[in-house]
Amino acid sequence: MASRPAATPEAEQQFYAEIERNHLAALWNVSARLMPREPTPRIQPYLWRWKTLRTLCLRSGELTPIEKAERRVLGLINPGLKDKYAATETLWAAVQLILPGENAPAHRHSAAAIRFIIEGSGAYTTVEGDKCIMDRGDMVLTPAGQWHDHGNESREPMIWMDGLDLPIVRDLDAVFVEHSDVKVQKVSKVSGGSERRFDQAGLVPAWEPPAAPASPLLNYKWAKTEAALRRLAQVDASPFDDVALEYVNPTTGGPVLPTLACWIQLVRPGVHTRAHRQTSSSVYHVFEGCGYSVINGRRFNWERGDFFVVPPWAWHEHASAVGEAILFSVHDTPVLRPLGLYREEAYGEAGGHQPVTGVFEG
Repeated sequence: MASRPAATPEAEQQFYAEIERNHLAALWNVSARLMPREPTPRIQPYLWRWKTLRTLCLRSGELTPIEKAERRVLGLINPGLKDKYAATETLWAAVQLILPGENAPAHRHSAAAIRFIIEGSGAYTTVEGDKCIMDRGDMVLTPAGQWHDHGNESREPMIWMDGLDLPIVRDLDAVFVEHSDVKVQKVSKVSGGSERRFDQAGLVPAWEPPAAPASPLLNYKWAKTEAALRRLAQVDASPFDDVALEYVNPTTGGPVLPTLACWIQLVRPGVHTRAHRQTSSSVYHVFEGCGYSVINGRRFNWERGDFFVVPPWAWHEHASAVGEAILFSVHDTPVLRPLGLYREEAYGEAGGHQPVTGVFEG
């Protein structure tokens, strides 16, 4: 076979310019970027201090009326995502403030959301006519496409964590938002009705229709959550997460929302978990206690109220400092598992603990 004449640099340059003009790409030039050997996330491990968050959150209440803001929310923006309003590629996380006597008007959207109550007691979220009274430590769902509004009938500010799948919905160009003609929904069901119907482990009304992908239980009350956590601590624990529970849809046993999984975990006094990594990303809130996490060799010291992010495929381990610590977290595992993209790996060196090469200073 005759030898092929070597292409000149000028010919190659002309070729690549031509394919670019025709909106094409040569895979051999971009394959390393498109298909690396393992995940190379843009997002960074990061920690937001509650002292700063709370101060700015309360200041927003002084400066921004609810009528202007609609939702008085401060989003946690990952420094690795300069072009995207998100805590991770798939998770929106934020803190929301509602002052005494205020109402955040009714709307609905294609993004699904959870609310974890950080501070205060006595505000509410009404979801499709079901008024859920919220207390510290409760987790409240607003499934995709369901009408919801918030109000504060107490005498103190209420602050909670918002967790949404908004980055996923935006990336899929599937965002819809609709505003109600009324500011506050009419309470058309027994207040807290979902708790009365579904908040009994393993039992659901016999006449209920087939299970929906979103949990029909809207308010996971802290008292029952804590009791379940402490019961589990008496009998079992994970070497990687210590005493950890996932909130589940009582009709399916699956995640509370099709795109979001929520955990509560107890890191007992003196426990230092083994390191592991997953293809999922997570946002953690320190509900109680103090301690630290080592993420990709860097130590993140945290205390009550703080938030931190664990990127995909990042080694991470947790330890309590003084006494016990309780962590709430939101994960994107429900998106990855059905697609066959979830993978987990244990750290196999030094007894399961990473060497610490630095400390996060913020």
